[in-house]
Amino acid sequence: MKQVMVRGCVAVFVGAFLCSAGQTADSSRRLVIRADRPGATISPTMYGVFFEDINFGADGGLYAELVKNRSFEFTSPLMGWSEVKQGMATGSARVLDRGPLNDHNPHYLRLNAGWGGYGVANEGFAGIGVRQGEEYVFSAFARGDKEIPMRVELVTAGGKVLAQAKLADFGSQWSRKSATLRPSVTEPRARLQVLATAPGVVDLDMVSLFPKKTWKNHPNGLRPDLVQWLADLKPGFVRFPGGCIVEGRYLSTRYQWKNTIGKPEERQGIINRWNDEFKHRPAPDYFQSFGLGFYEYFLLCEDISAEPLPILNCGMACQFNSGELVPLEQLGLFIQDALDLIEFANGATTTTWGAKRAGMGHPKPFNLKLLGVGNEQWGPQYIERYERFARVLKERYPKIKLVSSAGPSPDDERFQFLWPQLRELNADIVDEHCYANPDWFFDNARRYDSYDRTGPKVFMGEYAAQSVKTVSPENRNNWQCALSEAAFMTGLERNADVVVMSSYAPLFAHEDRWQWRPDLIWCDNLTSYGTPNYYVQQLFSRHRGDLVLPVEVTGLPPATSQQPGLYVTASRAIRSGDIILKVVNSAAQPIASDIQIEGVKEVSRRGTAIVLTADRLTDENSIAAPKTVAPVASTLREAGKAFRHSFGPYSLTVLRLKARD
Repeated sequence: MKQVMVRGCVAVFVGAFLCSAGQTADSSRRLVIRADRPGATISPTMYGVFFEDINFGADGGLYAELVKNRSFEFTSPLMGWSEVKQGMATGSARVLDRGPLNDHNPHYLRLNAGWGGYGVANEGFAGIGVRQGEEYVFSAFARGDKEIPMRVELVTAGGKVLAQAKLADFGSQWSRKSATLRPSVTEPRARLQVLATAPGVVDLDMVSLFPKKTWKNHPNGLRPDLVQWLADLKPGFVRFPGGCIVEGRYLSTRYQWKNTIGKPEERQGIINRWNDEFKHRPAPDYFQSFGLGFYEYFLLCEDISAEPLPILNCGMACQFNSGELVPLEQLGLFIQDALDLIEFANGATTTTWGAKRAGMGHPKPFNLKLLGVGNEQWGPQYIERYERFARVLKERYPKIKLVSSAGPSPDDERFQFLWPQLRELNADIVDEHCYANPDWFFDNARRYDSYDRTGPKVFMGEYAAQSVKTVSPENRNNWQCALSEAAFMTGLERNADVVVMSSYAPLFAHEDRWQWRPDLIWCDNLTSYGTPNYYVQQLFSRHRGDLVLPVEVTGLPPATSQQPGLYVTASRAIRSGDIILKVVNSAAQPIASDIQIEGVKEVSRRGTAIVLTADRLTDENSIAAPKTVAPVASTLREAGKAFRHSFGPYSLTVLRLKARD
């Protein structure tokens, strides 16, 4: 990679020497912000989110469906279901495939009930979380004996009934039946029971329980609290659907977007590739129903004003697994999928795929501008496939920016091979990934200072500090990791002429069903919380600014993992005129410095200071204590064009200063 000098408009990376007695006032320490010398434009997509269905992030997480294996299509068709016999009830439950609801999901459940209350129960995802008094809509496609009475119940693990409703009037043809359940108490681990209360036969498929309250009340919608966490980030983009699930272990189990649109009951699910990837956290019941599909992803992006960034398979299965390849002469099908996706997102309603989008309820185009070709591929096999994708896509849709892969590591031989190749191909945006210990992030805040300013732009698409080591189940979302990520992010923003996108990964994790940690947002069946890492992302995203401002530093040497100190970046918000200063102090002592604003007529003495810090580097948030590490805002009363400020130990500080030219 070509090395160049850091341009003058990029803020200087700074640190501080620490003395054993702690920090004292030092008049030689100065941060001079040159508002009259604005540098690079900071892309609106600088900070976004990366979504992948890992850690039960979709089914059992963001997707609001509460029933697991609702269409009996798991490898073990009754996985998640159990037989229920009340009193002396008799009967049988079998999964059949003759005369199905549709050919995409051919299995259904036949209940042949004798006397009493006979049926089945669904365990949900580590239980079914329900709230007292809220409404939950049960639905199922059913056919059977017209006179057979059915009862639907929500019950506790001990069998106490929380809510119930009746179903009746079945016919010989499939029809959708529904009922509303209102639990009498809040219960995080309820079960759903479907019972026949008299002799007869009934077939059931697509057995569903949905909270009536979904995000913006969308049908087939999303869990509101989890979407709210995303909306509160104000992300510039959402990358979906992954991640390694794009590739699949084998091409036969790759993610195929066309299987994820249309009626939910007609979407053909697959086993999730994370079901047993890690022997320390196996999840044999982890499947993808695709109830959360590409249409819902696009709606989510629209709802939270984020650019959609779909990633498509490029004819390569996961290279950490099978590494299976589509022969180049058969790559046309994969390229056509990409062309069809662009038409689905942007095409007129008179086009084939634009009409399908309109038929789902969205005639207006989604205005797709970004598209990823492959996830985390490497080697010459990737380059030759990417080149074929790029040639066709750029000819048909030259305004679509393509995201290409730099492999799974930020600096190994795969990375070193890919970058020159992608530069030669005039790639738009190159996706870099890094999972490493906090020291790497502290030491790499200057990583992009020496990147070629004329080459492809950078997307730091997956990164997260690992407190133990990558893939360790002992990793924690502690403050040390979050602080190191904040230090690294100052370098992303300072180099906004090179870095145009970034996202922490993974996004969601269920407290009881996770496979990988750390993660940005955690939840159980009823509640959720943001980690310290989340609040770092939020502060950078919500206080992004539009233009980089150079910061001239005196009296402070560069900080590293071995020499803690200050990491600094500054920007200007065009609309408000605010000058935004972000400072990470990685030291155990406060560091005071003079701050001077040059190139503006006036700076108000009143500003805003937002501080994110913790008592200990090991501090974390949790379900029980969700705000142990959370930002605190206060008013600066002695700001102005020149003032002194002390940055607390182990802290991220955002100063917003009202300036007038």
